[in-house]
Amino acid sequence: MLYFILFIFLMACDRQNDKNNPPNILFIIADDQTYSGINSNGNDEVITPNLDRLSESGVTFTHAYNMGAWNGAVCVASRAMLNSGRFIWRAKELSDGSYSGFKEQDFMWSQLMASKGYDTYMTGKWHVGVPADSVFMVTGHVRAGMPGTVPEAYNRPLSENDTTWLPWHKKWGGYCEGGKHWSEVVADEAIGFIDSSLTRSNPFFMYIAFNAPHDPRQSPKGFIEMYPLENISLPVSFIEEYPFKDAMGCPATLRDEMLAPFPRTPYSVQIHIQEYYAIITHMDQQIGRIIKHLKTSGQDKNTYILFSADHGLGCGKHGLLGKQNMYDHSIRVPLIIVGPDIPENEKRQMQVYLQDLMATTLDIAGIARPEYVDFISLIPLIKDNAADSPYQEIYGAYIDLQRMIRTEEYKLILYPGVPVYRLFDMKNDPHEINDLAADSGYHDLIKQLAVRLKKQQEYMDDTLDLGRYFPELFLN
Repeated sequence: MLYFILFIFLMACDRQNDKNNPPNILFIIADDQTYSGINSNGNDEVITPNLDRLSESGVTFTHAYNMGAWNGAVCVASRAMLNSGRFIWRAKELSDGSYSGFKEQDFMWSQLMASKGYDTYMTGKWHVGVPADSVFMVTGHVRAGMPGTVPEAYNRPLSENDTTWLPWHKKWGGYCEGGKHWSEVVADEAIGFIDSSLTRSNPFFMYIAFNAPHDPRQSPKGFIEMYPLENISLPVSFIEEYPFKDAMGCPATLRDEMLAPFPRTPYSVQIHIQEYYAIITHMDQQIGRIIKHLKTSGQDKNTYILFSADHGLGCGKHGLLGKQNMYDHSIRVPLIIVGPDIPENEKRQMQVYLQDLMATTLDIAGIARPEYVDFISLIPLIKDNAADSPYQEIYGAYIDLQRMIRTEEYKLILYPGVPVYRLFDMKNDPHEINDLAADSGYHDLIKQLAVRLKKQQEYMDDTLDLGRYFPELFLN
């Protein structure tokens, strides 16, 4: 046995030292993790030592965004864009067709990687309209959109005495269904594939998808105890109820918004944040296990590691619990890239989309970006820290009830169902608290942003006629 282990180690060293050997790619994606859900991104309250070290080892993009969604399950649209390389409404067309023709042409992300000789592997949350095992060579436990939940997990806590649902109780199933926490299963299976890759001659593309920190936010009791409630700050943008929640598609009956009682209370929001941080820390521990094992296997020097999330989460900010909104807490995500020739402990401020990671991996693997891939590689931005953002505007949409345009300075959000629009100064008001839309001094700016939004709609194949609801902005 000792000789076998030595043989495997030496083989890994040989592969790692071969400069002509294509690099491995390890992609890790979280579910519902907002940009501030990592300590090194400026939030001293959350404990994420492994993600912090990952950030220190590579480049962090500080302004990475998800475009939005065509339904309440924002993760579906995000992952559809990620795996198809298509902008939101083009990805929706594929999704409505279950990707059948797209898959048959070998156009999915994993299929493109396989075309270059990569062994492809996936475990965890998939939630894309085609079976994972039909586009990946090897799969582990392929999970649904979210763990099973129970009525007791909603409309809580009603008071400080409400202990009906506790996140460490395994009796509720959810992440504990099957006996082991799903995040631990994901890490175990990822480690198993890393081991098996040592006996393979091909490079690997691993797609490791945690369900965490999506609700029901369950983690072992010790992780909850790491976050005493008195240490949990109430969000700066906390309000009891968002005034446009119904018209923007986030009513009290929306599943995500049902998690906490209305009106929101400071205590209930602090509890939800406590549980959010705890499951992030638990997931961070599992990510640490994966990365440590990658190093132990001797393959880390020839592996690119990419980390992000499908979207963020409100978790009490602006009175919102979910992600079905255009505020940065819900559309902005962490994005870290580590690997050979990637600078260490650097940040890139330019605006990008998280789905650019697909084209980035194609670039790393030496695969020409197909014409149908709308998103771009981030490698040129990593090489040139002074480069301008390739996206002068970030576009956002939620069904036909919200539209958004974000520059590096300002954000314009429109709610056709009211109709009302909101303007925020993103440089001086990053928490998006002071709505400037009623200030006449910003009238010209709003008109300019509306023009830019209209152009983005045309570019994105967005057919929503905003002029019908906002003639003062969109009709000459």
